[in-house]
Amino acid sequence: MTVVDRFLDYVKFDTQSDELTNLTPSTPGQMIFAQHLEQILQSMGLKDISLDENGYLMATLPGNSPKGDLPVVGFIAHLDTSPDMSGRHVNPRIVKNYDGGDITLNAEKNIVLSPAEFPELNHYKGQDLIVTDGTTLLGADDKAGIAEIITAVDYLMNHPEIKHGDIRIAFNPDEEIGQGAHKFDVKRFGADWAYTMDGGEIGELEYENFNAAVARVTFTGRNVHPGYAKHKMINSIRIANQFAIMLPRWETPEHTEGYEGFYHLISIEGSVEKTTLTYIIRDHDRDRFERRKKEFEHLTRKINHEFPGVASLDIKDQYYNMREKIEPVKHIIDIAIKAMELAGVEPKVVPIRGGTDGAQLSFKGLPCPNIFAGGLNFHGRYEFVPIPSMEKASQVIVEIARLVAEG
Repeated sequence: MTVVDRFLDYVKFDTQSDELTNLTPSTPGQMIFAQHLEQILQSMGLKDISLDENGYLMATLPGNSPKGDLPVVGFIAHLDTSPDMSGRHVNPRIVKNYDGGDITLNAEKNIVLSPAEFPELNHYKGQDLIVTDGTTLLGADDKAGIAEIITAVDYLMNHPEIKHGDIRIAFNPDEEIGQGAHKFDVKRFGADWAYTMDGGEIGELEYENFNAAVARVTFTGRNVHPGYAKHKMINSIRIANQFAIMLPRWETPEHTEGYEGFYHLISIEGSVEKTTLTYIIRDHDRDRFERRKKEFEHLTRKINHEFPGVASLDIKDQYYNMREKIEPVKHIIDIAIKAMELAGVEPKVVPIRGGTDGAQLSFKGLPCPNIFAGGLNFHGRYEFVPIPSMEKASQVIVEIARLVAEG
């Protein structure tokens, strides 16, 4: 099977994660998909295959190099797709030899993927693209990564002239809700380092990511008949709005790029009696990240000074910038760069404006930078993946295995 065949098979599985279930995996579709992959790995003849009750699937491609004591390298991708849009009944389509114009995803609903709105399309003229039908996301994040890893392993098995050490692979649940690494058994995985195949466009190599936290600010009000509410009603919706506009308006995702951090209001649930604002807080710099959290504490105190006892704050850290864990083992970045060059890919070392499982795994003792999977416009109906990008990602995995064996 080709990487495309595998990808088109994998996107049929509905694996959308759900942060509200408090289960691992958070949705049953992820376990169903993991069991499907387990059968595939068994049929390939991989060793040490294990699928635990939490949906973590691991396996080994044994080394074939005459050299002893080679490092064990891992490759990781996640099973779930984003909660931001449905991943059920994904109906992908291949656009052959993309001509640079608009791509009609859904004529009935007038949904069009246009280079006028998504100029990155211009980089892929003449290539075959896989797109959605406009009603779901595609799932290249991260089923492209899974397909690339399995394709690379299959290639290595069928080309024993390519010498390599032990290769560990893992597919985990719930990355999209920030829990993918929570129950990942690093000791059982047994790799010296790993790479997540979870990046975006071709060439991306990432070992810096946001420090991340989620903040929930709850405002407790008091409802009274509005005709008789003077000096009695406490409208939690209005107070929540007052809090929201106290944050810097330019420090939001739509106004920031590169290393700039932000506050992002992701949900509002409210009535006069009770309103909750949920934010994500992001910054690459650890000191600025801590100051952003302190700003929430400051604004909560300010609200409570005006409306005593109305506001309560809950902040939880989600993950940290992996750079501090990668820099002491920078050779793993050098290997990835050289592998890309050997595969004919121009490396693009960029900071992640987000996070990956690799960030949390790095802090659990498994250095784990992130390599491109090839998709673009993740988490929505305009997601697409160029087929040559997936093929190159798989080739990069093969080259990494070869380089590590060569020493």
